[in-house]
Amino acid sequence: MNKLLTVATFFFFIITSCSSESNNDVTNLPNNNVTYKNTIKAIIDTNCLNCHSNPPTNGAPMSLTTYQNVKEAVENRDLIGRVENGTMPPSGNNLTTAQVQAIKDWETNGFVD
Repeated sequence: MNKLLTVATFFFFIITSCSSESNNDVTNLPNNNVTYKNTIKAIIDTNCLNCHSNPPTNGAPMSLTTYQNVKEAVENRDLIGRVENGTMPPSGNNLTTAQVQAIKDWETNGFVD
């Protein structure tokens, strides 16, 4: 019985400690620390400004160069849905799960600048 409990405990720790996703993302912050300046701006600048610059290029409908532009895109243009489903950005790498979560946290926390 003691060996069975030991083996079960070992497998429990092995299974619960495995993950396929990296936690080494700089945007993997506690949700109360997510602000436009310290997190969101870097995500947008790195992943979106190739098209969503000022003026927008490559057929992008709007600029994402300012706090207000990005807030508007989250509130009224389904920015979170588009990055979650992988339609944005249309080329290059998709946003990581941590980056998408940071944008969600930013919205939940009231779009802190």
